[in-house]
Amino acid sequence: MKAFAGLLDSLVFTPSRNGKVRLLGEYFATAPDPDRGWALAAITGELALPTAKPALVRGLVAERTDPVLFALSYDFVGDLAETAALIWPEGDGAAKSAPSLDEVVTRLRSAGRSEVPGLLTGWLDCLDPTERWALLKLITGALRVGVSARLARTALAERFDVELADVEEVWHGVDPPYAPLFAWLDGPHEKPDVESGPGFRPLMLSNPLSDADLAKLDLGAYRAEWKWDGIRVQLVARGGERRIYSRTGDDIGAAFPDVVAALDFDAVVDGELLVYRGDPEDGPPYHEISTFNDLQQRLNRKSVTAKLQETHPAFVRLYDILLDGDEDLRPLPFDSRRRRLEEWYARAPRRRLDLSPLLETDSVEQLKSLREGARAASIEGLMLKRGDSIYQAGRPKGPWFKWKRDPLTLDVVLLYAQRGHGRRSSYYSDFTFGAWRPTATADGEELVPVGKAYFGFTDEELLQLDRWVRNKTVRRYGPVREVRPELVLEVAFDSVHRSNRHKSGVAMRFPRVHRIRWDKPAFEADRLATLEALIEE
Repeated sequence: MKAFAGLLDSLVFTPSRNGKVRLLGEYFATAPDPDRGWALAAITGELALPTAKPALVRGLVAERTDPVLFALSYDFVGDLAETAALIWPEGDGAAKSAPSLDEVVTRLRSAGRSEVPGLLTGWLDCLDPTERWALLKLITGALRVGVSARLARTALAERFDVELADVEEVWHGVDPPYAPLFAWLDGPHEKPDVESGPGFRPLMLSNPLSDADLAKLDLGAYRAEWKWDGIRVQLVARGGERRIYSRTGDDIGAAFPDVVAALDFDAVVDGELLVYRGDPEDGPPYHEISTFNDLQQRLNRKSVTAKLQETHPAFVRLYDILLDGDEDLRPLPFDSRRRRLEEWYARAPRRRLDLSPLLETDSVEQLKSLREGARAASIEGLMLKRGDSIYQAGRPKGPWFKWKRDPLTLDVVLLYAQRGHGRRSSYYSDFTFGAWRPTATADGEELVPVGKAYFGFTDEELLQLDRWVRNKTVRRYGPVREVRPELVLEVAFDSVHRSNRHKSGVAMRFPRVHRIRWDKPAFEADRLATLEALIEE
């Protein structure tokens, strides 16, 4: 536990990517098995300890400390694990030995709900503050140390001098604590064979198309297709097992059993998960595509009702084929894979699947015209793929480009602020903002929340916003501060949809702070009607 706590503590205070990669690589190379495997699972979000909840931690701390002091401390610190670790009274650590990471995970996974409080209390009593913090971060699943799953796998690849794509394939094909993965990395064991299983194959990703890229684009070498407004998925049907993976390798099939049922083949294909309007019994092609907001009604669910499947039927629009039976098609150029995909689909068209069409373009001007019409068609933009590009995991520069439609912008008024997490736990960085709407009186208006943003600003701007929030606070609601409605933010967002969950009746997609309008008075911010006019039906 001491080494794991030291790793998390160092990661929090290491802002650079290369520094984090070095720290992770050193830990994975020196920590024993299975501790390092559990650490990798925790960092990548693959470790679940369902019997240990934040509410349990709060209850244990309240029993050992003054509840009022704990509440005030939690409000000031803004992070449960950090607050609990610091305020927990020192125990008689000499009487007990600190647990290993493996002991913590193994015992919590096998413990009944009534046993967990005793385990946590015993461990907290024998650990120092940093170790207590790491333990609580581990069990609540909220590490927030600025490390993505891909960065952790990158650290493994760089430290052990192997290809990142190979690490990702093996990582997705084995379970925590990843003994076969580390046995291969340490050597001399062979790379685990995961090709025959239903594991995830790392996706090939695109780069944004810049003006410089567009100016030197050899249009004849590229194939154009729509960038559909859903989520990228990989469909895997191998050895009698069926999976739907998100772009990060998460199995999301439980939320889409209607699509899983259609995977009656032996192949791995790449596409876009969408929802269509119409009868669930309709067959392809699916012309009436619903908005991303409709798709969101089915995302992140452990199960889905028959009613939701009926009102929000899902399908996958196919882009590419990676494996056809036992044949790996990824080394083939895109044009060849596209022909194989069309032939594969033509042999046995399937419900819940159709093909993404290629677009006929002969000039950059025609491309621009297609992109300009994307929003009206509820399409995210365009994709450009070199006809000779092999299917490479990651984001190689040049073979594939994405040219998304321009974002929408709106001037809104800052209403509430909350502290962030990790490096931002000391700053107010999560901002709720509103737009004006008429009140019952003839000439009255009120601000109603329309969105929340927590990125888009620089570190210097964050300091300015944090200082402004502290000086302009008028009320507190636990960790949330209500501020004077005086500061205008220009926010950018991809689209807006109707929402029954929000008082305003609308929800923005991917809002982010575009500019801080220190110069603009609050009454000049936009009206709710302006936002409603942008709704995609």
